[in-house]
Amino acid sequence: MTDKVLDKLFSDLLSLEASTNKKIPPVHLWNPELSGDMDLVIDREGRWIHEGGEIKRPALVKLFSSILKKEDNEYFLVTPVEKWRIKVDLAPFFITSAKRNIRGDIQAINCMTSVGDNVVVGPNHKLWIEYEIGSDEPIPLVHIRFGLPGLLSRNVFYQIVEWADCEEVSKKRHLKITSMGKTFSLGQID
Repeated sequence: MTDKVLDKLFSDLLSLEASTNKKIPPVHLWNPELSGDMDLVIDREGRWIHEGGEIKRPALVKLFSSILKKEDNEYFLVTPVEKWRIKVDLAPFFITSAKRNIRGDIQAINCMTSVGDNVVVGPNHKLWIEYEIGSDEPIPLVHIRFGLPGLLSRNVFYQIVEWADCEEVSKKRHLKITSMGKTFSLGQID
């Protein structure tokens, strides 16, 4: 099935994604000099911690998340004239829910972040698994925007695992999920 056919089939989901992304400033085009380091950490659950205290105002967190930028393996809050380095424990976004949409025999997985980003897993928003050194616990991630990943919450990951299919490759069983015509590995299960 072609990408155009898939886009038409899931146009409502892609429109929702586009309306969310339309509000994001073009941070990928902003390249000011480094202004310094900010005492701001985005923890593993997507909480924003400034000088030891959690920022609890959702509108402020959403604003800050819209000006995030990643360069090499560092994260920054940027404006056209300022650039502040921040720390990110694992991923700057935290995926709190997922929906499975099946039309015909094609499915699309729609993910929502804690700050309201809405993405459809597929060619533009890939799903992948990483592992910390010395651990076999999967770290499931989805590309959100401008090279910024989102960590799937444990509940969302288990939900996606339930929707996955088992496939044997070289006498080993692997979990795979398909979304928007693309297949993504969730890891080996042997």
